Amino acid sequence: MLGSTDLASSQPEKSDARLNIRTKASIKAAIEKAAELSGMDLSTFTTNAALLRAQDVIAAHERTVLAPVDHVAFFDALERPAAPNEKLMAASRLHKEMVADSD
Repeated sequence: MLGSTDLASSQPEKSDARLNIRTKASIKAAIEKAAELSGMDLSTFTTNAALLRAQDVIAAHERTVLAPVDHVAFFDALERPAAPNEKLMAASRLHKEMVADSD
């Protein structure tokens, strides 16, 4: 049996929110087997698996990882930004007009 950490129980808040899902019998059976092998009840196992995946998805969307060459280019652009071109200045003027018109 593989030991697993119960992340959901370590949260300081009360467990009073419900999450109901429908799935296929074969998927439920696989999840039940994994829960049993992990030494957790179905609810705890499912909550932990969903929480881990949710944390991964959130982290992937909240950070950007750059390759070394892109890292250099990114920070170079921050340190030495390009001068504004005519299209950027036109967009700025348009924005000012639209914001002033909306007041």
